[in-house]
Parts: sequence; C-alpha cells; structure tokens
Amino acid sequence: MPELPEIELLRRDLDRDVGGRKVKAVDVPGAGLVSHPTKKAFATALVGTKLTGARRRGTTILVGVDGTHEIVLTLGDQTRLRRQAAKEPTIKGTAMVISFTQGPQLRLIDPKRQGSVELVAVEELAERHPEFANLGLDPADEPISWTTFGEALLRRDERLKVVLTDPTFLVGIGPVYSDEILFHAGLRYDRIASGLNTQEIRRLYRAVVETVHDAIKYGGTSIGPDGWVGLDGSPGSYGEHLTVYKRDGQMSPRSRGPIVKTRYGSGYTYYCEQTQV
Repeated sequence: MPELPEIELLRRDLDRDVGGRKVKAVDVPGAGLVSHPTKKAFATALVGTKLTGARRRGTTILVGVDGTHEIVLTLGDQTRLRRQAAKEPTIKGTAMVISFTQGPQLRLIDPKRQGSVELVAVEELAERHPEFANLGLDPADEPISWTTFGEALLRRDERLKVVLTDPTFLVGIGPVYSDEILFHAGLRYDRIASGLNTQEIRRLYRAVVETVHDAIKYGGTSIGPDGWVGLDGSPGSYGEHLTVYKRDGQMSPRSRGPIVKTRYGSGYTYYCEQTQV
C-alpha cells in the first residue's frame, strides 16, 4: 500500500478539497468496498451532509461528516482517490463516486478491490478500530525528539528493518522508505535495534525525519505505470531521489561498489554492502 508520505499528501489534499462541501449523491456500483454499514445505508446516510475535513491515524484516512461521523478510508496498493469533473470518463475499476452540490466529484478507483470504506460514529471509532490505540511514532504528524525515538528503539530486540516497518513503532514505513532510511543512516537491515550506540541512534533518527519530509516535499514516490498518484492524478517525483530501492546493480552513491539486492521475508531489501554496517 502507499506509505506514510503518500498517505499524508493525500490527506492534505482531501482536507483542502472536501472540507466544507455538501454531499449531493453517492454511488457505490460494486460490492465489497463498504464494510460498515451496508452499502445502501452508507450512501443514504451521506447524502445531504457536509464534510468537515480530513485527518489521519497511521495510514488510515478519516474524513469528518457533520462533526458526528467519519468516513474511514483504508487504501490498498492500487487504490486511488481522484478529484474529477462529472463529465470526465469513468476510469475502469471505479468503486465509489461522491458528488457535491458544487465542484468536482471525489472518485475512488480500486481495480483489485483492495480498499475498504466505512462510515463510523465518532464515539464508536475506538471500538471499531482498537489498533489506533497502539500506533507508534508518526514523523509526518508532529515533531519527535531523538531521545523519545531512541528509548523506544532500544526496547526492541529485533532487526532494524522489522522495527522500522512495525506500525506499533513507526507508522507508515514500508519496503521503499525503510531501505532509503537505512541507507542514509549507514546501517544494515539486519542489525539488532537494541544494540545500536548513541551515534547510530542519532543517525537513524535523522534519516527517518529527513527521508519522510523529503518524500513529502517531492510529492511522494511513484514506481511503475500503476504507481501512486495524488488527488489530481499527478505522480510523485521522489522516485528520482531514491538511492537504493530497486537500484540493485547500480553503483552506490557512497562507494565504488554496486547496490545489493537480497531476499527479505516474502520480498527483497536493497542496500550498500560497503557503507551500511
């Protein structure tokens, strides 16, 4: 699924685009997208309401509805939200269309049916999503001190890549940004977190903050023809700044050796053998 920078960019765009707009109609043509309540009840409940902006819990986006409910959006790898005029052709895989009394529609495109949408009363959110209470640090949401980061890190007796991609430690970091963070920190993916010294913790902390904020600055990472796009359909340009992810065989930016690709879990990890220790 999209990682933290992409989800945060989408949240910001949604907050600007739908906040204060009144819902005219809701169309959910297929089955399986709306997980609560029923599809018909979801559409009926939204018509006539005013959306009050967007916030985020980890990689889940929540859009306020009249101050009493929230639309809970969970995106899959190829789930896209698009702002489009009613006259624009419907893209294959469009799973939901929200029309407003003024302005363009909000469309959810989900060709592989990976996304999920709910309408939840504010007071029921914690009950329906108890995982929100266990979310870790969020470098895109508010400043984090390196001491807080370090204290949490040293409690983990796991490999660094496992820790970085654990949402109870750090939200929204997946295969792309974990590899980039570890390269910038000069640390191998299989180092044990609790064994890092103070200097290494500082480097890792700085790499987390700078990588996430740079990725947001450049509009996120879009890889391949089905890569992530923003609300207006534009891809991100941070892919041009990737140093190791899917760069295997290319020369490392910091050494004379090539970037290495090695099996990691069900996928791969990318790193520089000479400078990541």
